[in-house]
Amino acid sequence: MADKLQFDLVSPEARVFSGPVDMVVVPGTEGDFGVLPAHAPFMATIRTGAIEVHNDGSVRRIFIHGGFAEVTPQGLTILAEETADLATLDAADLRNRLEEAKLQAKDAADEGARERAEAEIAKIEAMQAAMSVSAH
Repeated sequence: MADKLQFDLVSPEARVFSGPVDMVVVPGTEGDFGVLPAHAPFMATIRTGAIEVHNDGSVRRIFIHGGFAEVTPQGLTILAEETADLATLDAADLRNRLEEAKLQAKDAADEGARERAEAEIAKIEAMQAAMSVSAH
């Protein structure tokens, strides 16, 4: 097992992933970084985007929004505010959600509502961008 990295991805709703993997590429706020077995310990904040979980020649891409990553001698743990498996997202549903968020931003009753709608727009656009990378 020494040649594998223990990886845990946790969101407020559930443990999204837990198990040994070859490598994880994480979108950090200061740039993407890869974590391999026996990586030096550190912590980093993550930016909205997709993590890549490499294992036995396959790559699983999972969208993450907000949170942080911690590398310890035991492995990598990512605590994310929100996650979505890119393989299960529906492009038409995202387009509909984006249009709804744009309407909410346009019709916002106050600055707070407009800011929340704009944050949702940015998150959905990031999901769409991550999906388009997955399609290639």
